[in-house]
Amino acid sequence: MSLDASILDASLVIDVKGLTKIYGQRTVVDHFDLRVPKGAVYGFLGPNGSGKTTTLRMICGLLKPESGSGTCLGWDVIEQSAQIKSQVGYMTQRFSLWEDLSIEENLYFVARMYGLDKRPERVRHALKSLGLIARKKQLAGTLSGGWKQRLALSTCMLHEPQLLLLDEPTAGVDPKARREFWETIHDLSDQGVTILVSTHYMDEAVQCDYIAYIAFGRKLIDGPSGEIAAKIGLTTWSVEGPALGALSKALKDTPGIEQVARFGASLHISGPDRHALETAIAPWRDKKELVWTPMTSGLEEAFIHLMKDVKDNFE
Repeated sequence: MSLDASILDASLVIDVKGLTKIYGQRTVVDHFDLRVPKGAVYGFLGPNGSGKTTTLRMICGLLKPESGSGTCLGWDVIEQSAQIKSQVGYMTQRFSLWEDLSIEENLYFVARMYGLDKRPERVRHALKSLGLIARKKQLAGTLSGGWKQRLALSTCMLHEPQLLLLDEPTAGVDPKARREFWETIHDLSDQGVTILVSTHYMDEAVQCDYIAYIAFGRKLIDGPSGEIAAKIGLTTWSVEGPALGALSKALKDTPGIEQVARFGASLHISGPDRHALETAIAPWRDKKELVWTPMTSGLEEAFIHLMKDVKDNFE
């Protein structure tokens, strides 16, 4: 099912068009369009400095665009940003809570700061839902990266937002904590919370229902995460065997081959023209010590392919 068709069957939480942000002489976000259905986990994938965070902030009413229009949670992104912000939970990349307060004290402080009612009930629910009860008296400054992440997410959820904005949420977090975090995100999605995630980790992007590739302020492509590579039309082969370093160097400048990348004990070789790629690797497929396997192109191959012709907006 295409992105447009799937969205037409669901209520749209976000529907924006032409969002543009300019700082000085540089356009950091250039006519960005986006449609997101309720309860989706939508990933914004791109290199650092590509405009991901600026885009998300404009969508959620945290930053005013120079031009563009649309709605978020049923409110106008230009004229009703205050209403949007009241229903958004925003988790920044950098831990920004009070390190000399305990987990519980941080939650109460945030609840009071936003004037929330039923504070004890909200805090208890946040502690329970994020698995923080046993550590509620621990100072935030003594927490590991994964526990700080849980605390930050719990404060975002205190006011029961309809939309979560997560900016590089698992940077510096170990794999176990990252997996547990994504389990929590999918639980929230199942409850109807819509989630926008900014990341540059390819292994995180596959956790998202939809993906938008962003580079230097422009959206390169978007769609369901499982359909992105197929949309681009790349062909990829995997090869295993001895002396892969030498093989990689030999293949990189061969016509028909666009990418050669090492993945553990194998190389992935990709190109946009199937016939040209298979012609390029044909002399090597006869070597008995090498094992060649056709494979489905992944998100990383797709992103590198899209990035090759994109101009840096700092230039």
